[in-house]
Amino acid sequence: MLRIGIDLGGTKTEALALGEDGREVCRKRVPTPRDSYDAIVASVVELIRSVEAECGQTGSVGLGIPGIASPATGLIKNANTTLLIGHPLDKDLERLLGRPVRLANDANCFALSEATDGAASPEALGVAKPTVFGVILGTGTGGGVIAHGELVIGRDAIAGEWGHNPLPWQTPEEYPGERCWCGLMGCIETFLSGPALARAYRQATGRDADASRVAALAGEGERDAERVLADYVGRLARALASVINILNPDAIVLGGGVSNVPRLYTDVPKAWDEYVFSDVVTTRLVRAKHGDSSGVRGAAWLWSKP
Repeated sequence: MLRIGIDLGGTKTEALALGEDGREVCRKRVPTPRDSYDAIVASVVELIRSVEAECGQTGSVGLGIPGIASPATGLIKNANTTLLIGHPLDKDLERLLGRPVRLANDANCFALSEATDGAASPEALGVAKPTVFGVILGTGTGGGVIAHGELVIGRDAIAGEWGHNPLPWQTPEEYPGERCWCGLMGCIETFLSGPALARAYRQATGRDADASRVAALAGEGERDAERVLADYVGRLARALASVINILNPDAIVLGGGVSNVPRLYTDVPKAWDEYVFSDVVTTRLVRAKHGDSSGVRGAAWLWSKP
């Protein structure tokens, strides 16, 4: 069976087709329309048909978006691509394509991808049905939960919304934190997103640098960059310790731009021991195997089971 995944982002929409063995058959990318909801729907349909024409067969369709369909109304909510909000996106696509469409949050797709055949797969971890927490550290901070090999959506489709909890164990200097776009103060996202790391460096130095540049400067011995990155490591350790205390997963997988900072994988596990309510912490912290492709692969894997 051909599995087609769609990763619908604010600036680009990517399609990926996977064969029966999970290998990539075809990939296409187009700009995401910004003028109307109908234009987005038409673009996705055209992209799917283009992939199927190239592959010579139709397939199942899974869709990852920066938001979710409300179980109560069937309408999209919490979407960064605001044109989608309030519309029955999956149902509109089903009507035009003439087949079912499975829709999930992009962070859930990321977690599913890495737990299926990525850095937290059964083969990678040596666990038959692993429990995994997937984290995206990028423009925002998303999260997805895989419990015993199954994607957990939650009663209200918000399972894994880790970034919109307050940063735990805040210091006096951190409290109350920046105001988040969600309207609350001190959300994890305001401390751990890529823009948050860049902002912390700007506040410390008056200079601009993105997350990767801050990490590079710290590696070169710049004291301000080292201090900012050390603060980031500590905050990430606290935020992930709260996840371990609740979920105790086999692995936590990092994706997004900030996940490319190598020292996170050595320093964060050392720092989280202080906050995890256990005498031993065996949860592994790993980097995503599929990188930027994990979201679209996870969308395709939404059809891994009937």
